[in-house]
Amino acid sequence: AEGSSPREMEPQAGTPPQEQQGESGETLPGSALAPPAAAASLSQRDMAEELSRQLEDILSTYCSETISDEASALLNGQSHSPVFNGLMCEKEGDNPKAEKVNGGHSGAEKEQKKSQDKKKVKGLGKEITVLMQTLNTLSTPEEKLAGLCKKYADLLEEHRNSQKQMRVLQKKQSQLVQEKDNLRNEHSKAILARSKLESLCRELQRHNRTLKEEGVQRTRLEEEKRKEVTSHFQSTLNDIQAQMEQHNERNASLRQENAELAEKLKKLYEQYKLREEHIDKMVKHKDLQQQLVDAKLHQAQELLKESEERHDREKDFLLKEAVESQRMCELMKQQEVHLKQQLSLYTERFEEFQTTLSKSNEVFTTFKQEMEKMTKKIKKLEKETTMYRSRWESSNKALLEMAE
Repeated sequence: AEGSSPREMEPQAGTPPQEQQGESGETLPGSALAPPAAAASLSQRDMAEELSRQLEDILSTYCSETISDEASALLNGQSHSPVFNGLMCEKEGDNPKAEKVNGGHSGAEKEQKKSQDKKKVKGLGKEITVLMQTLNTLSTPEEKLAGLCKKYADLLEEHRNSQKQMRVLQKKQSQLVQEKDNLRNEHSKAILARSKLESLCRELQRHNRTLKEEGVQRTRLEEEKRKEVTSHFQSTLNDIQAQMEQHNERNASLRQENAELAEKLKKLYEQYKLREEHIDKMVKHKDLQQQLVDAKLHQAQELLKESEERHDREKDFLLKEAVESQRMCELMKQQEVHLKQQLSLYTERFEEFQTTLSKSNEVFTTFKQEMEKMTKKIKKLEKETTMYRSRWESSNKALLEMAE
């Protein structure tokens, strides 16, 4: 509860406990907001806004001063101070040994200077002995004087370099002293800011306790709403199951009727096929008879041409036979016309059967559309079921978290 910022707590404090709506957009039962609850939510919202304003004032005050100090230090050529967002590192503020180290820094520097002076004296003694030995090796005074001048030039160059290093170190020392003063000022500011932040955290803890109590009340109301929604959903689900059973019975009866119609259509098709085969046989028989008559007529004509004088009396007989065959031909033609009429009658009946079949197909398509609508409705209800179940699980989870 101490780690949460006031901005994170604002949405919780600003949310009314009884004005939450479901995901479907409909206001759940018992969502009427009482005047005392509204007044409590407004007061909590004002408290959260006040705490966030105080925190922003503290941060703006101390952060702006620290940023301006860092800018001036950088312009003066100082190193960057170890400050982050106006607050120093806790280790430096809480560790009292750091001040002791800073306080005893001058004594350590003095001891270091003494040891360096002793080392320099020892080093100079060694250098003098080495120089005397080198001078003793030389024979003439001019050579000794040239050696001394050379040694003096080397020492002068070394002295100049040490002076430069001394100036650089003095400049760094002044910068470190100024930076130490800045760090002390920032440390005092950080202590003051920490005290203010502690008071602000205590206010936030009190605010969190009130929010927790409000959350317990809200979960109680949500549990009552959930029970009402569950009972309503169960009744709706029972109605849907009853409708599905009715539709299943209707589908079974329609399936049986379709099977009977299919059987009747199959029988009609077989009868029509047998009738067509019979008509084809009759037409072939008529063609054969016509061919036979034509052959006989041709034979008679040939016989007449060959033996016209000898078979005069048979001519009448043949003519009579030709007339009879012609009459038979006319009779066959009449039968053909009659068969064609029967064929047209069967085609009309077949067309009527086709229309009845198309009507049954239309009825089947409408039934299929109704089935698709019902499946869509069932899927929608399943989605709503999963939605309510997820909401119930989330509310239980939130209740367990608040109880912990």
